[in-house]
Amino acid sequence: MGRPSALVSRRTRALPAAGLGAGALLILATTGLPAAEAQAATGSGTSEAIFIVQIVLLLLVGRLLGEAMQRIGQPAIIGQLIAGIVLGPSIFGALWPEAQHAIFPTKGEQRSMIDAVGQLGILMLLLLTGMETDLRLVRKVGAAAASISIAGIAVPFACGFALGELLPDGMLPNSDQRLITSLFLGTALSISSVKIVALIVREMNFTRRNVGQIIVASAIIDDSLGWIIIAVTFGLASHGSVDLATLARSVLGTALFLAVSLTIGRRVVFTLIRWTNDTFVSEVPVITTILVIMGVMALTTHVIGVHTVLGAFVAGVLVGESPILTRHIDAQLRGLITALFAPVFFGLAGLGTDLSVFKTPSLVGLMLAVIAIASLGKFAGAFIGGRLGGLTFRESLALGCGMNARGSTEVIIATIGLSVGVLSQSLYTVIVAMAVITTMAMPPTLRWALARLPLGAEEKKRLEREEFEARGFVANMERLLIAVDESANGRFASRLSGLIAGTNGMPTTLVPVQEPNGSPAAAVKEPAGRAHAIRAAAQAAKTADTAEAGSTAIKVDIVKPTADAPTEQIIADEAAKGYDMLVIGVERPATKGALAESVNRMAARFEGPLAIVDARGPHREDAMKSRLNILVPITGTEVSLQATEVGIAIARATKAPITALYVSAGQSPRMAPRLRTAVQPREQAEAILREAVEMADRYGIDMRTAVKTDAAVADAILRHAGASRYTLIVMGVNRRPGETLYFGDVPAAILERSPRSILFVSSPRAFGTPQESNAGKGRGAPASASPPKPAQSRSDRSRQPT
Repeated sequence: MGRPSALVSRRTRALPAAGLGAGALLILATTGLPAAEAQAATGSGTSEAIFIVQIVLLLLVGRLLGEAMQRIGQPAIIGQLIAGIVLGPSIFGALWPEAQHAIFPTKGEQRSMIDAVGQLGILMLLLLTGMETDLRLVRKVGAAAASISIAGIAVPFACGFALGELLPDGMLPNSDQRLITSLFLGTALSISSVKIVALIVREMNFTRRNVGQIIVASAIIDDSLGWIIIAVTFGLASHGSVDLATLARSVLGTALFLAVSLTIGRRVVFTLIRWTNDTFVSEVPVITTILVIMGVMALTTHVIGVHTVLGAFVAGVLVGESPILTRHIDAQLRGLITALFAPVFFGLAGLGTDLSVFKTPSLVGLMLAVIAIASLGKFAGAFIGGRLGGLTFRESLALGCGMNARGSTEVIIATIGLSVGVLSQSLYTVIVAMAVITTMAMPPTLRWALARLPLGAEEKKRLEREEFEARGFVANMERLLIAVDESANGRFASRLSGLIAGTNGMPTTLVPVQEPNGSPAAAVKEPAGRAHAIRAAAQAAKTADTAEAGSTAIKVDIVKPTADAPTEQIIADEAAKGYDMLVIGVERPATKGALAESVNRMAARFEGPLAIVDARGPHREDAMKSRLNILVPITGTEVSLQATEVGIAIARATKAPITALYVSAGQSPRMAPRLRTAVQPREQAEAILREAVEMADRYGIDMRTAVKTDAAVADAILRHAGASRYTLIVMGVNRRPGETLYFGDVPAAILERSPRSILFVSSPRAFGTPQESNAGKGRGAPASASPPKPAQSRSDRSRQPT
């Protein structure tokens, strides 16, 4: 019942917004146009007021029509294109030509102002497209996607190129450049828009389906090849003719640029983003860095003689693969692009579309021919590629339907072609019309095809695992902060940290603990040794997973301590940069069940989840190689499930056995009548254990289970751990309020009496006075016990009162 009412409420709220938009348009028309007309008549130069009117109209009409399109299942950019057509010569210009020309002149300085925003919009859109490009997905389904993309490009490209060669000279802007025009036509008819394809597949909840992944991966390859083709073609167009030296320069320059970008450039971009995030204290410096990277790479492609869009696209790919690019940063940048630059660019593209050209029957016939060639060519190519790639008939049918969306890519290509003079106004309008129609036809045809694809058992299992990982604790970690010394605890904590980090390849930062903690030998003398231990364990974790075998080693940064900065202050400074968990491994972390003062001081400066390690038994003798046999006491609470996931990650990385233990506390006879109407303890235990086993099954881990009934929970855990010779107890604990770090009576008893190694995984701090050093900053400061989502970095936080 809640969903319909929410929908009604949403639509009701949209009505005043539409009325406000109409009122704003009326005000602009009645107050701003006379001045605009007078200025246009006197030729008084550029006007900031007219520029603002242009921006406001494009944003407002684009938003309203984009909203309308989304409500009928179409992408918002279709509405933004239509908004430009409405404000252009086709409708607004036909109804009030003087006003339309005054607000949107076709030439002069006034036009240059808005065009500059549109040109920047192209780069920003390509940056966003690159950020949405998942190269891991391409590698995963690479063989099938490659055959689909190559065949899906070759067939319509050949058809579009042939069409360009057959066009009469009157439809070409320059008959001497027919070859360049044919290349642009072939590219415009053959490339799918990854942004539109991914958006529609995501809205239909098919992103993680096998065929959905292949569609998106094929569109990624399409887009990548398309921008390379356009970059080379632009280089040829700039010289006016095909010259072998120019062609070689463009091709070799593009190949060299891609090779350097995807190797050295990748590391440079990662380093710049991380350094900016960790160094600057001003607002949103990471976004500034991303924009600078985009600009530098765009200028680089310009220097080698190809279009700047290739540099912006590759910059987006590298930025999107950054290991610490959080969803918060992505959301801020995406908001800027989709709210400002996309409506302006697509609105300007619509403004350049004059539908009056279709009064000529020959152009109507050309448009229909272009749409038919583009649709049939793309469908046939993708279908053939799918069959060659080993897909079934129904899967290939869905691919043919899904790859037929052009949208933003074709509009950008057409805009570039028009700007360099290889496309006429008529051909530009035809290509934009083709992009709109094929994009609008794609969702219903894809829905029809996907409805005929059954969900297989293996695919269903994979989808369930990925859905779990999307909500998981370890799976959503991005960075680890590790504070260790040279003790056995420090070495064992380094090993466990590496195993956890290796499952996701997450970068880590090592803080050498300089305080002796009661033993002069505990201070870190060689931090590089601890870093090497972390990397070695991480590599072992990656190798244990065949899907990650051969991956590059994780990055471990070492914080260089200063003489006047205690460890807890270093942790506070690092926590402000954004971390998902703090791992503490120091000599003598507890005394008589109470955590040591040094652990208290470090934990007090980190508000996120903690992992406190105490090596005992064989792990004190050989922390790095002693076998692991893991026991996870579980209670069904959220932090208990998080600890279970950590235990599974360690077991998965080391192939160690793991057992989930549920201890049911004994009940007094007075409680028995109440329990008859409640969930019985045995049923509750089975439900909790079943959830843990299902979690392990998703990772291919065989988890054993045990149930004990004992009024003394700690005694039951210790007895079971001793009887079955477990070597590591992984336990989820909750931080209790107070100045001293305390997890409760049961963890305290285990900490005091257990001869087995212990790993406590704690919830974030929910109470207490936030530390000034990291309050509300970064991933180190969640204020709830929920699994930490990829939170904002320090550089992108909002200033808010604590």
